[in-house]
Amino acid sequence: MTQQIGWPKIAVVGAGAVGGYFGGMLARAGAPVVMIGRPAFVEAVRKNGLFLDALQFQESVRVEAATELSAARGAEVVLFCVKTTDNAATARELAPLLAQGAIVVILQNGVDNVDQVRSASGLEALAAVVYIGASVPEPGRVKHVGRGDLVFGPKNEKTERMAALFARAGVPCRISDNIDGELWTKLIANCALNAVSAVGDVKYGKIAASDDGRRVVEALVDEVMAVARAAGIHLPGVEDPKAALAGALKIATQMSEAFSSTAQDLQRGKRTEIDSLNGYIARRGAELGVLTPVNHALYTLVKLAEGRS
Repeated sequence: MTQQIGWPKIAVVGAGAVGGYFGGMLARAGAPVVMIGRPAFVEAVRKNGLFLDALQFQESVRVEAATELSAARGAEVVLFCVKTTDNAATARELAPLLAQGAIVVILQNGVDNVDQVRSASGLEALAAVVYIGASVPEPGRVKHVGRGDLVFGPKNEKTERMAALFARAGVPCRISDNIDGELWTKLIANCALNAVSAVGDVKYGKIAASDDGRRVVEALVDEVMAVARAAGIHLPGVEDPKAALAGALKIATQMSEAFSSTAQDLQRGKRTEIDSLNGYIARRGAELGVLTPVNHALYTLVKLAEGRS
């Protein structure tokens, strides 16, 4: 689409399912977007555009694509979507390339990515909680199967600007004054569902439909909430374990046709982000004296499965 007046220059660093969807929505609305990804992705996008197979539409979007991080030079907004294991190295390489005052929007799972990016690079990083079911069935194609909304916070000039940016592109956004609690609420769902989907090699809907699957999810939720309480985290709307379990199962139902990102990584023989999910809970629980045997077991099983590739 033709660039419209008033858009910042946007770079998607680590263009996969999440970056491809949200960056694609911005490009579809007219924003100047460059997507930085793997060679197969870049080749496909340069040849045919980025194909968004969304719930509401199917459309090919013309967008710039590159394999080198240097393509982000001069960007005013960065959608930071790399694997959490690459946070520090990518942030350090990115920092000297960006426009002064650039905002790095963290579109990752986990609760400590902003701190990692800031401490490694000094970049102004903003947390965003991402709710989406999406995959990349082939290079240059993003399949959207559920939700697709963001939570920013706390309320200030930067978060309001970012929420308005995405809203302009048709992405539902809200701003919370308890962004840490929002991140941990998402972490509950990630810890409850991602590893189970990965180890079982099943879509979310199958977990929600299984009595035994629901019992495993309940045990995972209880452990994460115990760690959150010990860490002094206020969980908005899910202080009660039953409410937290219902929230996780609601997400599984809303995105019933999606495999978790962890499952998708294992299916492709890629390294997962389990260290930032169930692994994080196991480590944080140990620090706080909270037992987390089910989270530790799922973390261990995913790590063992990674070793098969």
